[in-house]
Amino acid sequence: MDHDEVLALFVRQMRRGAPADAPGARVERADDLVRQVGAAGDDWNGVVWSDLDRATADEAIAAQVRYFTSRGRAFEWKLYAHDRPDDLAARLRAAGFTPEDEETLMVAEISGLPTGVELPEGVRLHPVTEPGDVDLVADVHEQAFGTSSAGLRNRLHAQLARSPETVSMTVAMADGLPVCAARMELHPGTDFAGLWGGGTVAAWRGRGIYRALVAHRARIAADRGYRYLQVDASSQSRPILQRLGFVPLSTTTPYVYRPATDQRATDQ
Repeated sequence: MDHDEVLALFVRQMRRGAPADAPGARVERADDLVRQVGAAGDDWNGVVWSDLDRATADEAIAAQVRYFTSRGRAFEWKLYAHDRPDDLAARLRAAGFTPEDEETLMVAEISGLPTGVELPEGVRLHPVTEPGDVDLVADVHEQAFGTSSAGLRNRLHAQLARSPETVSMTVAMADGLPVCAARMELHPGTDFAGLWGGGTVAAWRGRGIYRALVAHRARIAADRGYRYLQVDASSQSRPILQRLGFVPLSTTTPYVYRPATDQRATDQ
């Protein structure tokens, strides 16, 4: 896999050509910036791509702050290591943005990934097809990551009801309880399917369930004609993904701006 070629394809399809990630959300494009504006209160809002320089960066940042603040919305500037100018991170912090944990953009060609699903004894995979199943996903998210899943729960309910073709969700069950959950965002017309979630409750970690869910989603993506899987990997999942065949292409850091009137999280 040619890293530079795949990164350029990712930028072209998933950033400059970014599809909306929620029903009713709209993507607005200008010459030097692409942003998403959510339709509902729990939708993600933010800047997904920019091509700025030292002369234009500060005004572009200020314009986005004015735009989202006038609507009372928190938003995220999704900054990649290769974005310009090279001091964009410092400019965002100076404008009042708060950086969250850095993640690694990792990509794998699906044809080279293992798709055999091996699960611990007593664990089965349950596809999410009903509203009640979404609650299982959200419950695992809260247990695995220790954060509220209220916004995620609402978004996934809406996505399953209004555009189920854009998401595939799976829960691993043991003794009738959800122990791991993961989803895959599907973007028709692109080469990339995105892996999200992948949270495992503490008592079931280290048993291969996360790896099994990667293989399960890879098989689904292959069946639907996608060429690549993409992950924004945490430091915990990066080693596992590298062993499976994913390669790092860049790093990405969420820079979050929260108006004083809106303290909601912007997690995905």
